Amino acid sequence: MSETSRPTLLILDGHSMAFRAFFALPVDNFATSTGQHTNAVYGFVSMLINLLREEQPSHVAVAFDLAGGTFRTEQYGEYKGGRAPTPAEFPGQIDLIKEVLDALNIVHLEKPDYEADDILATMSTRATRAGMRTLVVSGDRDAIQLVDDSVTLLYPRKGVSDLLRLDPAAVEKKYLVRPDRYPELAALVGESADNLPGVPGVGPKTAAKWLAGYDGLENLVRQADSVKGKAGQSFRDHLDDVRRNRRLNALVRDLDLGVDLDDLAQRPWDAEATRTLFEVLEFRNLWDRVQALEGPEEEPAGAATVQVDGQVLTEGDLAGWLRSRTGRRIGLEVSGTWSRGTGDATGLALGCEDGTAIWLDPAQIAPADDKALAGWLADPAADKAIHSGKGPIEALAARGWEVSGVSCDTELAAYLLRPDRRSYPLDELVSHHLGAELSADQDDSDQSMLDFGEDDAARAQSAMTRAVAVVRLAREMEADLNRRGETSLLHDLEMPVQTALVRMERAGIAVDTQVLETLRSDFDTRVLDAQQAAWEVIGHEVNLGSPKQLQSVLFDELKMPRTRRTKSGYTTDADALAGLFEKTQHPFLEHLLEHRDAIRLRQTVDGLLKSVSDDGRIHTTYQQTVAATGRLSSTDPNLQNIPMRTDEGRRIREGFVVGEGFQTLMSADYSQIEMRIMAHVSGDASLIDAFRSGLDVHTVTASHVFGVDPAAVSVAQRSRIKAMNYGLAYGLSAYGLSQQLHLSVPEARSLMDDYFDRFGKVHEYLTAVVDQARKDGFTSTLLGRRRYLPDLTSTNRQRREMAERAALNAPIQGSAADLIKLAMLATDKELADRGLSSRVLLQVHDELILEVAVDEEEAVREVVIDAMGHAMDLSVPLTVSIGTGRSWFSAAH
Repeated sequence: MSETSRPTLLILDGHSMAFRAFFALPVDNFATSTGQHTNAVYGFVSMLINLLREEQPSHVAVAFDLAGGTFRTEQYGEYKGGRAPTPAEFPGQIDLIKEVLDALNIVHLEKPDYEADDILATMSTRATRAGMRTLVVSGDRDAIQLVDDSVTLLYPRKGVSDLLRLDPAAVEKKYLVRPDRYPELAALVGESADNLPGVPGVGPKTAAKWLAGYDGLENLVRQADSVKGKAGQSFRDHLDDVRRNRRLNALVRDLDLGVDLDDLAQRPWDAEATRTLFEVLEFRNLWDRVQALEGPEEEPAGAATVQVDGQVLTEGDLAGWLRSRTGRRIGLEVSGTWSRGTGDATGLALGCEDGTAIWLDPAQIAPADDKALAGWLADPAADKAIHSGKGPIEALAARGWEVSGVSCDTELAAYLLRPDRRSYPLDELVSHHLGAELSADQDDSDQSMLDFGEDDAARAQSAMTRAVAVVRLAREMEADLNRRGETSLLHDLEMPVQTALVRMERAGIAVDTQVLETLRSDFDTRVLDAQQAAWEVIGHEVNLGSPKQLQSVLFDELKMPRTRRTKSGYTTDADALAGLFEKTQHPFLEHLLEHRDAIRLRQTVDGLLKSVSDDGRIHTTYQQTVAATGRLSSTDPNLQNIPMRTDEGRRIREGFVVGEGFQTLMSADYSQIEMRIMAHVSGDASLIDAFRSGLDVHTVTASHVFGVDPAAVSVAQRSRIKAMNYGLAYGLSAYGLSQQLHLSVPEARSLMDDYFDRFGKVHEYLTAVVDQARKDGFTSTLLGRRRYLPDLTSTNRQRREMAERAALNAPIQGSAADLIKLAMLATDKELADRGLSSRVLLQVHDELILEVAVDEEEAVREVVIDAMGHAMDLSVPLTVSIGTGRSWFSAAH
């Protein structure tokens, strides 16, 4: 049997590789919206996918250590005792990794009193006896002893992506001994990772020389008196340590694990469970990589395809085709490119539920057909369905075709049905809702295709198939939304918002590039000044962007307290440095933080300058289906992330100005909107009265909590309650509050208890909303937007707590998102109804930015205050702040 045809067992040391993944990926860059850290999970799963793809094993298993001691710690209490405390962000991720393995139908093993290494040894020994190859994946050097002609060790050289392949020859070259003698060498030299001290003065070369000369450790110990020199005496003095080390590093090869090799054979993985879990973990890139693995995700033989009876229109009676389908919804599929409010449509397909479809090339359309198409696209009574329509609608507009009458966007419908997903590809939706698949490889004998290029024919067929699929999918998804009571959210909110976003993206916002260029120069000067000041403090130059050099300066040279340990040393990330500065107030750190802030601001300005279009305006792209709570996000560039915390950051808004032909910019935003929604949904009389009083709500609530007159509330007291007020809508915990306010956890818990004693209905609401969501399986906003949270009943504590945090914040944040959307639509409508030329340009969180036409400011102010103030009927007033000015900065208030 050849090596390639031999069955192969792939077995991984779960804890070892997860721990390496944890330190390979920045913990702060991998966290869900509910605060669950996932860097170890992401790194481990990414590595596993690579191994499954590249190694094509026939059998797979993952071994884990159990908490508590093993037989080794019973024999030697200091075994592994020198290890640093496990980072708080790590332990919970092991259970999440096991959840992923369960979804992938990969067996994971553990054994009380034993280590994962012993499981690796047992299963690899069994595999060898069965004539199999084994690939052992571990970062523990004890696994080297398993290597032989049938067992290869994949040992991480860097992170978990670069694995060193160790066969017997590679082991002997690297460690100077055969694999079976490696534990003998380790017994002599010691293993710091396991807290097993070796013989002082004996290194790997000496140990290897002794083992070769005496033919193994057993003979060496038996003839210890013959070993010469100081090293020999040291060896004799520490013989007990050597014997203990060898006894402890010997792996157990005959454990009863309750599984056979056949149980480890690769099985089809659960695609739905895997996708659902990846959505919970917010792994946006791994799903496609998992799908690329062979086998389990394939559709069964004979799976239905979307059948189409289509024709390519070269010059024909489009008007007649459309008239014959009057009163029927038609699916619209646009091919082309689009970004930043414009684009180009290179193909257009129309499809009906009965499978009839038509395709045309916009560049070659006949005048009569052009007129018919333009009329149909613009007709609000002509019912249309589309998938992810905002970009295509903008591309059609660039060709002079305005679109109206789109009643269903299947991407938006899918978003409402499953808001925690991060993408909604049409083919997946067709498979899920219609039980069919898209195919461009259908046989088509239509004579209109005969003179059409082969590639173009396939392109046309694919587009027509998608158009038919969209219109069928729209019917199914609207039925699902109707059963859930969310139909109005699609038709009355999300679809009109999409129309508004098209107008906003096409309009863009004017930019004064000279202001931005000046700011960029200022920030560049700040970068250099901060760098020079930092160098002067320490008396020499250092690369402030190099973590390694910073570690040397901070912890070796300046002797500062150590930060969190990572694989590459002690972290120098932003949070860690800010915490260090709070503790030390060291001027070097002050200048270093200033340097980083200035670089961030300069990068922001650079990105904005690159985004200015030929019309002198920036056209951002709004994403309507990304945030599970319903909030919009902005990209390319992200105008919702213009810094506001510092005066320097706010100066960037000076670069956004009123455009030619308009008089001023207007900024209108809600005050404390999430707290107002909290007051409404909880019905807490004290909180409602605080808002109705017209006084500063943080001061009023602080006066209640601390039992003092509002005038006597201190800055510190107001600050603490402000953090509480805002944090409650985000599922704030006592630990989270302690971190924000730099209090101990008991102090933070006591403050929360005092708060809830005074605002009892708030506490009742927060408890009830989680309990109700656990019963229903979902939360709802005031408009009925649902977020499904199946993990509320999970037996996995980490996943359950993630879902509980989401259940706390989804109704409040989601209602706030719905509110600002309603306000934007009401403002748009009233501006149009009054015949005003002013327009909404941006929505930034709870703020609307408008461009006000000449002599319309007073009218627009009335429109905005009324539209935003009455967007929802709440038990507390909706306070709207208005400001105007030439720039976004000067309009701020």
